[in-house]
Amino acid sequence: MVEIKPVEVSLEAGNLAEHSAALDDDGRPRRTGTVLTASAHIVTAVIGSGVLSLPWAVAQLGWAAAPPVMLVFGGVMYYTSTLLSECYRAGDPATGRRSYSYMEAVRAILGGAKVTFCGVVQYINLAAIAVGYTIAASISMQAVGRANCFHARGHADACRTSSVPYMIAFGAVQVAFSQIPNFDQIKWLSIVASVMSFTYSSIGLGLASRADRRERRVPGVTLTGVAVGAGLTVMQKGRRRPSEAGVMKKATAISIATTTAFYTLCGCMGYAASGTPRRDNLLTGFGFYEPFWLVDVANAAIVVHLVGAYQVFCQPIFAFVESRAAAAWPESAFVSKELRVGPFAPTALRLTSRSVFVCLATVVAMALPFFGSIVGLIGAFSFWPLTVYFPIEMYIKQRAVTRGSTKWICLKALAVVCLLVSIAAAAGSIAGFVSAFKVFRPFSG
Repeated sequence: MVEIKPVEVSLEAGNLAEHSAALDDDGRPRRTGTVLTASAHIVTAVIGSGVLSLPWAVAQLGWAAAPPVMLVFGGVMYYTSTLLSECYRAGDPATGRRSYSYMEAVRAILGGAKVTFCGVVQYINLAAIAVGYTIAASISMQAVGRANCFHARGHADACRTSSVPYMIAFGAVQVAFSQIPNFDQIKWLSIVASVMSFTYSSIGLGLASRADRRERRVPGVTLTGVAVGAGLTVMQKGRRRPSEAGVMKKATAISIATTTAFYTLCGCMGYAASGTPRRDNLLTGFGFYEPFWLVDVANAAIVVHLVGAYQVFCQPIFAFVESRAAAAWPESAFVSKELRVGPFAPTALRLTSRSVFVCLATVVAMALPFFGSIVGLIGAFSFWPLTVYFPIEMYIKQRAVTRGSTKWICLKALAVVCLLVSIAAAAGSIAGFVSAFKVFRPFSG
């Protein structure tokens, strides 16, 4: 693990000249990101296990609606992301104070109750992602066993297994990994996650592209989909860096174009290969069992990716709890006394709070192991406020867009339309939960 320690930079310390080149114009460590690295981080974060449910989603909409819908929402995400890029600095876009997190930007520009609303949405979304990742990892671990069973016994064998033991195993791993502070700052983590993401997504895409519909009897691929009722800094004037907003706009364009194209390929080719799927996961419900070892590699890659991704998404929750505790009880050994063992650095608070969170997420996952519905509900809940509402509201205030102007009306209309879409998506996901509960017993796997 690479530990980042704070460095005192001052005249008294006698090292101002030595470290000034390592600092940015606001005294923070110099930012070294580029369009390429920013694009890579966005693609790594966006291309997750949810890509595996896209063929199922395409099957619900059909050829007439699915590709246009994905392109339209790719465009919406690009546009609102460019608005968000303009809000990185509060006040003047070139010289204003930087915001180093989403909530900092909301606090600096909007303030008031909207900061609380943003925090609640973000933390609920992160907790839900932890549940969804637990479910997705268990499904992939279960799929490895099933693929091997089918290979040994034939596809006629039911090869039934429970996902509960796999969820418990995944949770146990996360309890241990959660005792590594700043897990998300490990340098090689994004590299591993990126490789794993493209590994399983590419395998799923490859399996779909080679599927021969003439040799397998599959449900029809239709125009309308499943029928209703079917289941540098200012100091360096000679090498001035481009503005943060400009870099992020370029990175956003590259990453969203990449992910939208990749998502559309996975969704449409998976649907074309298998028609209406029996389940909502490309690698477990589309009849792809051979070559079994390749399916195993894809599912193992998902698990490896999710082990790290789980920690990355949970770090803000852990940091929130621990920062509040440190502010309330700064002298408490329960909060601050670390016991270092290799990369692990548990405190009594860290051991207790992080373990409790992981256990609760695991229990909820065991009670609600519905991958597609979880993915849909997370997306519906977080899409409108975090992707549309806050970027639009911050941009309107940041740029002082005149109330009642054409631009103001168009921005507000976009927010309303996306809100209605999110409500409809949430209703569909909830209906999916209700239908699943009619035939599923919680904790039975």
